[in-house]
Amino acid sequence: MWPLYAAGFTTAFGAHGIAANLGGFSEDAVTSLLALGGLLALYDGAEVLLKPVFGSLADRIGGKPVLLGGLIAFAAASALYAVADSPGWLWAARLGQGAAASAFSPSASAMVARLNPAAKRGRAFGGYGFYKSIGYTLGPLLGGVLVWAGGLRPLFTAMAVCGAAVAVWAALAVPVVPPLPRKRQTLADLARRLADRSFLAPTAALAAATAALSVGVGFLPVSGAAAGLGTVATGAAVSVLAATAAIVQPKAGGALDAGRLTTRTGLLAGLLITAAGLAAAMLPGLVGVLSAAALIGIGTGLITPLGFAALAASTPAERIGQTMGSAELGRELGDAGGPLLVAGVATLSTLTFGYAGLALLLATGPLLALALRPRTTQASK
Repeated sequence: MWPLYAAGFTTAFGAHGIAANLGGFSEDAVTSLLALGGLLALYDGAEVLLKPVFGSLADRIGGKPVLLGGLIAFAAASALYAVADSPGWLWAARLGQGAAASAFSPSASAMVARLNPAAKRGRAFGGYGFYKSIGYTLGPLLGGVLVWAGGLRPLFTAMAVCGAAVAVWAALAVPVVPPLPRKRQTLADLARRLADRSFLAPTAALAAATAALSVGVGFLPVSGAAAGLGTVATGAAVSVLAATAAIVQPKAGGALDAGRLTTRTGLLAGLLITAAGLAAAMLPGLVGVLSAAALIGIGTGLITPLGFAALAASTPAERIGQTMGSAELGRELGDAGGPLLVAGVATLSTLTFGYAGLALLLATGPLLALALRPRTTQASK
């Protein structure tokens, strides 16, 4: 499992480490806001398009070849810019990184499910999420240090070394998980499976958690700056969010495996806590920023391992890669949609109303589920 956890760290470290420092203070930094937005969208766009494709490929040929191929391609794409050091090659390298992450991220998730029995998947996905959260936390920090020391090239070199090292480790330590026999699946069969509640509910929760996480990382520093807080305080708030999510995920997964927590209860609680965190962001000053960071971290830390465990439990083993790739697509849409929603509302009014809008959206589903549950139970009696 450790190389799979390392793969999760690599995709998170690569995504946030470079994204947070492309426009940093270095000679080769991206100075055009249009170019910066394009480079950020290029990586995410590749993931949106390719994750379901590579997830299905992992089902067809096995997860390990796709995992290794993705890690090797990530290392090669990172080395491309480290060697070429040209603005044009930066675009190619970023596109290559996004395409490569689209391969090894869903295949790693699928192998976490295949290598663990159902009774241990909660803790396994909790551990996987923990190391991804560490990557999200350390990426901007370590990336900033490397860019400060020598620009973008040392950062891309570190990414290349990381991808290559994890590929070698996975090749030596991760067992081969052969593909399982599969029945022929039509597009209608796929549509029915992806439209089923057992897929939609966990995926929607994961998308909501990712939306809130992205909003917290992107907008809490803005709220802190508006309240007169310095960069150290706002940076600490973002670190609190990521660290809290990292700590909660293994505990939530362990509670699921031990039967102390059900998937439904955990997902509903996670959504409500996350919504409460967004509501807390409406409070002024350091109290609001830190409370929001902690609550969003707790909520997303609950949702992530339980959502993936629920998807693994409801999916035929021979289609697990396809499901994980499609769920990752949902998370990417949440990652983009959350900030767009908050920014759109904030443009028309204020950032406070932007937080309120997303909080209301996240709380609506759980509140409806809780309100309708007694009626459903009464009708069944």
